[in-house]
Amino acid sequence: MDWGLAMSEGRREWHDSTPLAWEKECERFFTALKKFDDYLASEKPLQVSAEKLFQSALADALTHIGQIAMLRRMAGVPIKGENYYVAEITVGRVGADQAAPRKEFD
Repeated sequence: MDWGLAMSEGRREWHDSTPLAWEKECERFFTALKKFDDYLASEKPLQVSAEKLFQSALADALTHIGQIAMLRRMAGVPIKGENYYVAEITVGRVGADQAAPRKEFD
């Protein structure tokens, strides 16, 4: 998410982060996601095309989500699928506090 924000702001930088304890990693992720979301919701112009943003930082995040889901299935602890078309998705709600699933798949 830091990479997506940097690109949106016109900065060409990448930073490797030192892994933290789980709670701190979650905090770091949601903080970065909120900063990125706030920028995208602002009146500030994107300094990169939306296509490039989706082809890079967002596509990368989706790839890793798929990898995690696959590894969890292989380990016998799959993530339940959810129908995001009917999910309660609220603009600006980017933290851990999310609505309960409306329709899950086994």
